[in-house]
Amino acid sequence: MNRPNIEFIAALETIVKGRLDAGSDESYTARLAAAGTKRIAQKVGEEGVELALAATSGNQQEVIDEAADLIYHLVVLLADAGLSLEDIAMRLEARHSA
Repeated sequence: MNRPNIEFIAALETIVKGRLDAGSDESYTARLAAAGTKRIAQKVGEEGVELALAATSGNQQEVIDEAADLIYHLVVLLADAGLSLEDIAMRLEARHSA
């Protein structure tokens, strides 16, 4: 069985940054960023709630779909704030070793 490439999440970060830099109206990512930080944060909140509700449904595909949506929107929020997944990983690592 092939394992998924977890590195795609890092690639997603690069894709998101590229779309934010390009600022094209054709990109959902760029349109979301143009709507502002408040809208991005709202999407993160919405997706978090949807994931929590999906977790209670017992439907694994729904959980996967909502988790993917949450991670995507989190990546957009981090990029908007000038942060990266690496910043988060470093913080998690520091907490683990404390």
